[in-house]
Amino acid sequence: MPEVTRRIRIAIADDHSIFRDGLRRLLESEPGFEVVAEAADGAEAVRVAREVRPDVLLLDVAMPRMGGIDCLSAPELNRGATRVILLTAAIEPGDLLRAVQCGVRGVVLKESATRELIDGIHRVIEGKLLIGTDVADDLAQAVQQAGAHRDRPYGLTPREVEIVEAVAAGDGNRDIAARLGISLQTVKHHLTSIFDKTGTSTRLELALFAIRHGIADAP
Repeated sequence: MPEVTRRIRIAIADDHSIFRDGLRRLLESEPGFEVVAEAADGAEAVRVAREVRPDVLLLDVAMPRMGGIDCLSAPELNRGATRVILLTAAIEPGDLLRAVQCGVRGVVLKESATRELIDGIHRVIEGKLLIGTDVADDLAQAVQQAGAHRDRPYGLTPREVEIVEAVAAGDGNRDIAARLGISLQTVKHHLTSIFDKTGTSTRLELALFAIRHGIADAP
């Protein structure tokens, strides 16, 4: 009798149901893949890892309630048998370093080719790491700057400092997105983090705060 190859059991964690459905269809069309569970946020992803124990968890970074990075410290993901691959639209170098330190086995950008994800899943199952060339430079940058994180003003990342400087200069969200080459939603996500770290709640407060504390120059 021919040898029966065990199917790779995959779970998908992403807050967009349309994306999850499309990814499920894509993966299940691949021989040897089986999607066994879905999750809409990090808390559900941890529960899925604990109850379903998939071989691979495709985990988005930006999700409500609990983001992908925040849930990585859970024992089910940090020390469990499930191999985690971050599948994300964008990731900050600092978050990328933290993810690798928490045991993430791979990082694939959503804009990457389908073949890269499929081959990457096989690579991770074989015990190898999957760090695409499009994020490798960011990881190297994060490693180099790891020792400098403690000295950053109010814990702001380099990207967040760029956005604070732009706000202080009077730039709107669309201008910032266009200049930095990121999406409008990513700008809003960064601003939420910046407001939290600096204790400000409006753009004017943030601009004055940044100028007062030397984070940005007065326009």
